Amino acid sequence: MSSGGPGAGMRQAHHAPSYYAATANDTAVRPALDGNIRADVCVIGAGFTGISAALSLAERGYSVVVLEAERIGFGASGRNGGQIVNGYSRSLEVIGTRYGEPAARALGAMALEGGRIIRERIRTYAIDCDLVDGGFFAAFTDKQMNELEHEQAIWRAHGHERLRMVSRADLPAIVRSDLYVGGMIDEAGGHIHPLNLVLGEATAFEGHSGRIFEQSRVVSVDTGTTPVARTDKGSVTCSFLLVCGNAYLGTLLPQISANMMPVSSQVMATEPLDADLAAELLPANACVEDMNYILDYYRRTADNRILFGGGVVYGGADPASVEGKLRPHLARTFPGLAGARIDYAWSGSFALTLTRIPHVGRLTPTVYFSHGDSGHGVTTTHLLGRILAEAVAGQAERFDVWSRLPCYPFPGGRRLRVPLTMLGAWWYSLRDRFGL
Repeated sequence: MSSGGPGAGMRQAHHAPSYYAATANDTAVRPALDGNIRADVCVIGAGFTGISAALSLAERGYSVVVLEAERIGFGASGRNGGQIVNGYSRSLEVIGTRYGEPAARALGAMALEGGRIIRERIRTYAIDCDLVDGGFFAAFTDKQMNELEHEQAIWRAHGHERLRMVSRADLPAIVRSDLYVGGMIDEAGGHIHPLNLVLGEATAFEGHSGRIFEQSRVVSVDTGTTPVARTDKGSVTCSFLLVCGNAYLGTLLPQISANMMPVSSQVMATEPLDADLAAELLPANACVEDMNYILDYYRRTADNRILFGGGVVYGGADPASVEGKLRPHLARTFPGLAGARIDYAWSGSFALTLTRIPHVGRLTPTVYFSHGDSGHGVTTTHLLGRILAEAVAGQAERFDVWSRLPCYPFPGGRRLRVPLTMLGAWWYSLRDRFGL
């Protein structure tokens, strides 16, 4: 940043050293907030949830300000695997068992909307983010194939007809790996360059007179009748405040962060491969995620790299080596890439809830929040951003479906939540390993 410009003398915030940051379409730095301003709505967090809500509100004619502690898409929104995965981190069957069939029907009716919102915005605002249709769930065992067939039946009961089972014989048309016995393709799934998506949505928001201030960490919040969000250099007074910080919210509002835990996931990108080799490995160009509890996920990029992710670290810490953690999984999946050069490797955190269902609600009649998409954030954040905007506009029916779902603190508090969660993950990983 040039001396004397916006934010002169401040620390320059940078994105993680990812493939996405290296290929971002928009590298402009927005100014930091300096002074006291007013708006109809203030949004904390310029990730998918915050920008989705802000754009939805700006399209409705509201004056909206977004405050971002770092850069647009700095957190999970700009670091994830880029997969458009429909649904939630718990199945509609589990949701029905826990919360009743009316809740399952309501969430089932919304389950494909996030992906539609993404495609709608790409089309409406001509966002260049490498959209490709098609997502594949890969099964290691016959048991996992049976689970996928059961899941297909549940989805069909909720009107999702674009799921197709893939046998072992047909598998080479999707992915060339000896690991799997088959799987299921979701034609409504797909993949994108997530950082370019959120940057494109941010530009669209600014085109509706929205204002974004980067490097403007909110240090305190007045949640009264007329909310105020304060940074080191200024404040925003508003009629409604939307809190969308997710795993990067920190301790700003403990009543929210107590109900979620940051979890880091790792991603790396190989060197550009020969186009024929990339097409041979993933002929359908669908993104892939496997069916294990601690899963791997991967896809082709627009420049023929294999972008490969997986592994989790509960509590949000980065592993000693992202490449060291992921390379054995890449080599197991595609032995021919065992020696491939890795050009980019990075880590990022998402927010996990105990129920694995997003935590949505109100702190006061004028302060709303949405967090904890639990690994299914690309689509769910877009849906919930729109639903936050609906609630601000006085249409809270869908918001209330979500806000009525209970959310609980992790057992053991901050000290024990990580080891207890790791113990549960170890148990499920053991079941995967032995096919139980």
